[in-house]
Amino acid sequence: MSLLILSPSSCVRALSVNSICTHCSDVCPTGAISITGRLPSINQAQCVGCAGCVSVCPTEALNLDDFSPTDFFFSFAADKENLLSCQKNVPCIAALSSEQLISFAQMKQGVVLDTGHCGQCDIGERILTVMATTIDNSNYLLEAIESPYRVKCENIAFTDTIESEDKVDRRDFFKNFHLRGIGKARSDFEKEIQRTTDEFVEYTTDSSDTKALRTKKITDRRKLFFTALKRFEVPSEFHVVQSERIVFTSQKLLDEELCTACEMCHRVCPTGALTSDMRNSKIDFDPFLCVKCHLCHDVCEPNAITLSTSYNLKEWYVPSVQNLATFAVRRCNECDGLFSSVAGEKICRRCRLEEEEARELWGL
Repeated sequence: MSLLILSPSSCVRALSVNSICTHCSDVCPTGAISITGRLPSINQAQCVGCAGCVSVCPTEALNLDDFSPTDFFFSFAADKENLLSCQKNVPCIAALSSEQLISFAQMKQGVVLDTGHCGQCDIGERILTVMATTIDNSNYLLEAIESPYRVKCENIAFTDTIESEDKVDRRDFFKNFHLRGIGKARSDFEKEIQRTTDEFVEYTTDSSDTKALRTKKITDRRKLFFTALKRFEVPSEFHVVQSERIVFTSQKLLDEELCTACEMCHRVCPTGALTSDMRNSKIDFDPFLCVKCHLCHDVCEPNAITLSTSYNLKEWYVPSVQNLATFAVRRCNECDGLFSSVAGEKICRRCRLEEEEARELWGL
């Protein structure tokens, strides 16, 4: 059985108390993930290792200890066949995101998902429902980039006739315990204890996570997607598609009249899709780096930043940085520090707050 691992500092919910991201718990077919606190809690005994949560996590904060999507990308690219099956090469077809399916379809001249085992699987019905939308969106985008290839489902029910030496059940674990090195045996034993613990384990962040929380990181999934696109011809026309059909990136709009230049949106952006300059005189946006985690919207108090209803696929081939807002920068009359003046203010936001607090203390 797989062990589901959460990297707390990579989770968007760790970046802000205002985050409303619940992708992992929403997709989990067994209820093994619960969000009752700041970060997701995991019940390893309920987890079946389908990796559905791994595929939908926008920042790759979740992973299985025995399945690496990045390693699988390269191994599948080298495979002569284009079949994806839970009995061949993936934990479950739910482990595949739209980004990955589009990449695979392009590289393998079409890709086939084996649904032949879903009927006998306890989570099969839920998985097929989730994947129906993922496959539909993937094919919609493949058509939009003028690709002749598609993602298909076939009732193949692949069976591996060669039993792998690596596939061992829990009885094999204890049977072969004496054959393993002490270090590895201890590690495996601790993992086995975690897998059989039937309770939700809560995760937290501490001071050791501070540096990681501030680091802007492009997901491996996006890097591989970009690599796959570069290997194929650019479409004859860059189509504009419905943004709701793309779950892994977006284009944004910003209302400068509502924006207060608080800087929160680009400070919390986990990938650096939203940026500014040293003077905080602007807000720029790179659609190709956006993972649609919704965090910038969650922290924007005046709701100045919104999702565009459309997306220009030109961003996949000719990425560009878009300026969403520009601010006048002046020195504060109180502290002499530089600040972004949105409506001609003469003192900065910090000094205004201090003034308000002082007046409250004075009873004015």
